[in-house]
Amino acid sequence: MTRYDLPDFAPDLLAAFATRRAERVHTPVIQPADPFLDMAGEDLRRRIFLTASETGTSLCLRPEFTIPVCLRHIETATGTPKRYAYLGEVFRQRRGGAEEFYQAGIEDLGERDVASADARAIVDAMDMLRLVLPGQGLSLTLGDQAVFEAVVAALGLPAGWQKRLIHAFGDVGHLEALLDRLARPQPVTGLAPEIEALLSAERQDDLIARLERRMEETGYSTNASRSPAEIARRLTEKRALAETRLDGSALLLLREFLTLRLPLAEASAALAGFADAADLKLGPAIAAFDARLAALSNAGTDLSAMTYRAAFGRPLDYYTGMVFEIVASGGAEVLAGGGRFDRLMTLLGAQSHIPAVGFSLWLDRIEALREAAKGRTGEPA
Repeated sequence: MTRYDLPDFAPDLLAAFATRRAERVHTPVIQPADPFLDMAGEDLRRRIFLTASETGTSLCLRPEFTIPVCLRHIETATGTPKRYAYLGEVFRQRRGGAEEFYQAGIEDLGERDVASADARAIVDAMDMLRLVLPGQGLSLTLGDQAVFEAVVAALGLPAGWQKRLIHAFGDVGHLEALLDRLARPQPVTGLAPEIEALLSAERQDDLIARLERRMEETGYSTNASRSPAEIARRLTEKRALAETRLDGSALLLLREFLTLRLPLAEASAALAGFADAADLKLGPAIAAFDARLAALSNAGTDLSAMTYRAAFGRPLDYYTGMVFEIVASGGAEVLAGGGRFDRLMTLLGAQSHIPAVGFSLWLDRIEALREAAKGRTGEPA
């Protein structure tokens, strides 16, 4: 297919959506840019096609569907639980691929049985791939940001460092760089000697007064977005974070956790064993993990054919829990990916907490595999 063609298997997907009681929705191609810039993550931010309205409002071509579908749900004040399906074009810069391509998927909003909703997203993604790629072997990798957050919290790191590590989850290089900084703290540099002295002496009131005088002297105070007290607090936090050192044993535990990679069927026992050996209290996170596996087993899923990786994440900042990707056996390109994003709805303006999970299918990659299969069997392309 060309990048503008709707794939011929699209009707099969739409029928599968209807069978799963997922209401198909349409969202505008032109979207407000700020939600993507604020919440989607650096990997997507640098691939977005940006423009502006006549009034200067930042706009973009739709780079993905999750945020637009969630915004539409909030704007229409629809009740939950609600399942939405979508199938349409997205636009983002890609190396070696079309920058305009089709995606399809389901967003499951408001289902309070988190384990069942997670399992349903995985099962639906696998079933739809099997529908349009009959006979194709598939491999699924699953990670869980909630378990990682529990490990980081149990190690007793300051909240600022926990936030940094959680933000880097799934980015192996960035995460390793942060762990190196925790092993070898570096002092904050570039501060004026007087500011450094006040910070060292923990003289917060004097620091605020000095910053206020300096801002008045330079005329900066009339245009400042932060008050002297806020600047002093951020300087103090930055210094504390820079000086934080994770002791050797805790650092080894964190790195050991991140190396866990095993069949999903064995993951619960491995996580429980790690928690016991490290004397870390991970009970609630592991209980939620176990509940998801039980829901997958009840759905008839073969857990031994799936892989759990403790360090696995997806390059979107709004994920909060389970994440997964599916590739063709022996392949590398993602055919389907998704996960849980429980905080996104509130960040987008929902008045109450709405749990959410979903997945997307990459239709151009699926079509390429279908064409390759036709070539192998001698069918006309």
